[in-house]
Amino acid sequence: MQDHDTDSALTLARTRRHFFRDCGVGVGAMGLASLLARDALGEPGASATGGTRNDPLVPKKPHFPAKAKAVIFLFMAGAPSQLDLFEPKPKLNELSGQKVPESFTMGKRFAFIKGDAKLLGTGRKFARAGQCGMDVSELLPHHREVADELCWIRSMKTDVFNHGPAKCFVNTGSPQFGRPSMGAWLTYGLGSECDSLPGFVVLQSGPRGPRGGASLYGSGFLPSVHQGVPFLKGANPILDLAPPPGTDLKKQGEFVDAVKDLNKLRLDATGDPEIATRIAAYEMAYRMQSSAPELTDLSKEDKKTLDLYGVTPGKPSFGTNCLLARRLVQRGVRFVQLYHTDWDMHGGGLDLGKPLDNICKEIDQPCAALVKDLKRLGLLDSTIVVWGGEFGRTPMGETRETVGRDHHIDAYTMWVAGGGFKPGLLYGQTDDIGYNVTENPVHVHDLQATILHQMGLNHEKLTYRFQGRDYRLTDVHGTVVKDVLA
Repeated sequence: MQDHDTDSALTLARTRRHFFRDCGVGVGAMGLASLLARDALGEPGASATGGTRNDPLVPKKPHFPAKAKAVIFLFMAGAPSQLDLFEPKPKLNELSGQKVPESFTMGKRFAFIKGDAKLLGTGRKFARAGQCGMDVSELLPHHREVADELCWIRSMKTDVFNHGPAKCFVNTGSPQFGRPSMGAWLTYGLGSECDSLPGFVVLQSGPRGPRGGASLYGSGFLPSVHQGVPFLKGANPILDLAPPPGTDLKKQGEFVDAVKDLNKLRLDATGDPEIATRIAAYEMAYRMQSSAPELTDLSKEDKKTLDLYGVTPGKPSFGTNCLLARRLVQRGVRFVQLYHTDWDMHGGGLDLGKPLDNICKEIDQPCAALVKDLKRLGLLDSTIVVWGGEFGRTPMGETRETVGRDHHIDAYTMWVAGGGFKPGLLYGQTDDIGYNVTENPVHVHDLQATILHQMGLNHEKLTYRFQGRDYRLTDVHGTVVKDVLA
């Protein structure tokens, strides 16, 4: 049935394009004009080679005045344990080793453990941080230094309990692969203020990529110009970016202009937004030959800044990516996504002991440094920084070769900084064992709606018609959480 629907959609699209191409006046011309308007083509600006910028990423007006203009999403792929990092539960420690009451688990599903699994306390020490008094584990000492800059959401909830679909849900608003990611929606709705770098950049660190792969930062059914562009580790983040031997920039510019003219003829004939993507890609690649090496050259940062992030120029790390994220938003990039693996602490090779110690050391100082650095440069007010994973971890233990925790969707912690979110706010509560939210629940769709709101976008109006339906990031859900906004 799906294949039949897909074939029908392709046939319809092909017929429509041919009709618009062959009909020079009347409804054909109006249809082409509609396509051009819908994809924001033909808006003026600077091109790669000195002409006019003519691509779908030109800046667009928001629905209403925005509080922020960029987002950095620090995605902890695999799901951090809120109970060992942010949620000390004396009652859970007291009941550790006992079976969880059936009233908590009745009707619930878990990825691996059964409902009669035993409760697991934590041996981690906590301390109150900042004037806000947030409980922060000994594993994150640098987070304590910025506790009053962060809006702590301790009542997050999601719907999906397996990694791939859950990551997809947080990033795209749907557990089904193939939907546009948040970064794609933002560049679709707002364009980008940078014409020499992609509007949506993806940076990865850790032992492997996140489960779900490119679907987590794809453009789905939006024009492909809006997909995230992954930068590679090392000195050459973009493959094949350098010009071939014997080719100078002048000759390359002439080539880009010639290809653009040919593509523009085809665009005028069909109105296909993918041709506009192709034009924009050629021009962007040309401009990035100078902008990308300059971006990734951290040797120009002073020693104080490098020490703040704990990075060494030329050495890939999560800290390096945090510094690159700051440099990207400085240059007008709209959305930067950092994926860091692996937080999947079930027990065995990854557990709540040394593996958790190590991964916290990798991310703690850089996360705090990013918040401090953005504030120092006057960028925190206009940049939303989001930290969290796809779900949380159970109050019950999971025993493999060693002890860990299973996936938990009903209560976990994330934090947001900057962009008009209330600093130093402790929002939401969970019960005595950290199983359920008891106050101010925040669903994933609510967080997505709130981020879009701070960017000046009404999540109910940011839509794209596909296969006869108006789609949006938040599906048919989501409420702006006004209590967390300054």
